[in-house]
Amino acid sequence: MHHKKIGILGGGQLGKMLCQDASKLGLSLHILEKDNSFPAYSICSQFTFGDFKNYDDVYNFGKDKDVITVEIEAVNTKALHDLQTAGKEVYPQPEVLDIIKDKGLQKQFYADHNFPTSDFHLYKDVDDLKSNIKNGKLKYPFVQKSRTDGYDGQGVAVIKNETDLPKLIDAPCLSEDLVDIEKEISVIVARSTTGELKAFPVVEMEFHPTANLVEYLFAPSNIPTAKQKEALDIAISLTEKLGIVGLLAVELFLTKDGEILINEVAPRPHNSGHQTIEGNITSQYEQHIRAITGMPLGDTAATGASVMVNLLGEVDSIGPTEYHNIKDCLKVSGAHLHLYGKAMSKPYRKMGHATIVAETLEEAVKKATYIKNTLSIKGDGKAS
Repeated sequence: MHHKKIGILGGGQLGKMLCQDASKLGLSLHILEKDNSFPAYSICSQFTFGDFKNYDDVYNFGKDKDVITVEIEAVNTKALHDLQTAGKEVYPQPEVLDIIKDKGLQKQFYADHNFPTSDFHLYKDVDDLKSNIKNGKLKYPFVQKSRTDGYDGQGVAVIKNETDLPKLIDAPCLSEDLVDIEKEISVIVARSTTGELKAFPVVEMEFHPTANLVEYLFAPSNIPTAKQKEALDIAISLTEKLGIVGLLAVELFLTKDGEILINEVAPRPHNSGHQTIEGNITSQYEQHIRAITGMPLGDTAATGASVMVNLLGEVDSIGPTEYHNIKDCLKVSGAHLHLYGKAMSKPYRKMGHATIVAETLEEAVKKATYIKNTLSIKGDGKAS
């Protein structure tokens, strides 16, 4: 079998984990990233220094590759369109990336194709949004999202009343109704170059109250079976409608009224699939590689209960990374630490994750809480 030359735009922790799983399949990945401080550098032997937002860097990186993929949406898609025109396989396809990287276009896609999502309005800038508050068209409470470049809670503002207005983001943006959420859930779907399609089981997310990013992830979800099926059906249907090749992570809300609404999607491996490395027969990373190279997709079944906890930089420190109490955490049976190797720790920065596999979810939660409270990741200086 001819091993395709695969290039990845981005060398963060997702790139690192893609490299780890690709190596099990005998594949060597090539990564484009700015410098050697990024997590993937430590394990990827084929590393090109460059900016994935720069047209020339992306085009020159991709022109000798067979397949180009991404571990982040905010890439130069014009270069990817041109590489695709030149005969390169680009997955996810640039036309799909163009929709997903702009949250306005993403929401419009759901509306145009009758996918359930909260009501929304688009604005050219923050002044446009404010004038809609003044004339009564936009009412409190609402969520504001910048249309591009938002991630891990960045680019999102929850506006409950007038006193929250200083939080508004000055950028092209959208407003959404503030949904009364019972649970936040996620479904990751893989679609291969051959059209084969497989979904991972529904997982449940618990968010950090101030950082606005996933703190815990529970698998399996304990929402009613009928609701899990509904979520899976929506995610699979959306994957087919987009025609994406690779992974699509679909984040959804289960509302207090029992509705399932799409929140947003990511066209790549996702934080809500980290636990698949130890908790499922096939990990999301291996599945992505299988999908973009046309290999048969792997079995997505869970092997038991698992809980993932994000390991964040301590809130009051910044500087070169220091890990504390690792030995205590390594004594925990069923616990798997993934430290990303980021050189600098910052408040709330994702520095790693731990997955705990256990016979019961309760046991896994207990161990995850212990690790979250025990492992400390901080810089050597005070955060101002």
